[in-house]
Amino acid sequence: MVGKSGVEAPEELEIASAVSTDRNAPIGIFDSGLGGLSVWREIAAMMPAEHVQYIADSAFVPYGVRPPEEIRARSIAVAGFLVERGVKLVVVACNTASAHAIDELRTAYPGMTFVGLEPAVKPAVGMTMTGRVGVLATPRTVTGDRLRVLIDHWSDGVQVHTIAGNGMVELVEAGVLGGDDVNAVIGPILDPLLEDHVDVLVLGCTHYPFLHDAIADYVGPAVRVIDSGNAIARRTLSLLQNGRLLHDRGQAGSITLFTTGDADEATRVSTLLTSRELTATHVDV
Repeated sequence: MVGKSGVEAPEELEIASAVSTDRNAPIGIFDSGLGGLSVWREIAAMMPAEHVQYIADSAFVPYGVRPPEEIRARSIAVAGFLVERGVKLVVVACNTASAHAIDELRTAYPGMTFVGLEPAVKPAVGMTMTGRVGVLATPRTVTGDRLRVLIDHWSDGVQVHTIAGNGMVELVEAGVLGGDDVNAVIGPILDPLLEDHVDVLVLGCTHYPFLHDAIADYVGPAVRVIDSGNAIARRTLSLLQNGRLLHDRGQAGSITLFTTGDADEATRVSTLLTSRELTATHVDV
């Protein structure tokens, strides 16, 4: 059984019997915390009629410092929560969970379509003029095999510098998006990349786009700052179109927010991040 410290999927979650083929069913999205709302806003902009069920595994945020087996266990558990609620597709809005658990998720829930994330290395390589690209990601993503394979496949002679964004997830989860506190965290992280003369910076964690303005101000106009949120929304749209699962138009979509952590804090921060009045509900998963 998967519990707060378990590593195996509970038996009842291994059966994807609740997978919905109803086009009006919601999209499921999960992340270790609220950072995946950066992906949700891209999906909402591209598919405004879609309803979304979002779960933030806030009791375990950040995933990026946890052992791979725990990341897999938590990903299976929170994805199972969404499957049980009848979603038609699950977006794994977490680079760390995508890197360490996407294969296990597809095995655990074979009837469900999962959309995973990967840092936008390919487009960054196509954009660079200096031949130097920076990838900013969580400690677990930076040291993982998937990022190394991705870089090896797409670098094409470009130097790709990776660095862990220690402390950045915690800033977003606290709703601290700018000012001296942010600069004190991002400065030591970004300075080595600037010294390496990178001119494209990839934000390889879904929390980081909420710090985009602070990062862009720090690195200056000579460095382009990109993420993969729009690409994931386009991939989601394509899969729903191909499966004839796009929501019937005629009404505005909605988002229902769950958290395994403090509901009041998730409500406060999610409203700040999205500029939309959201209310989080605590769940034990």
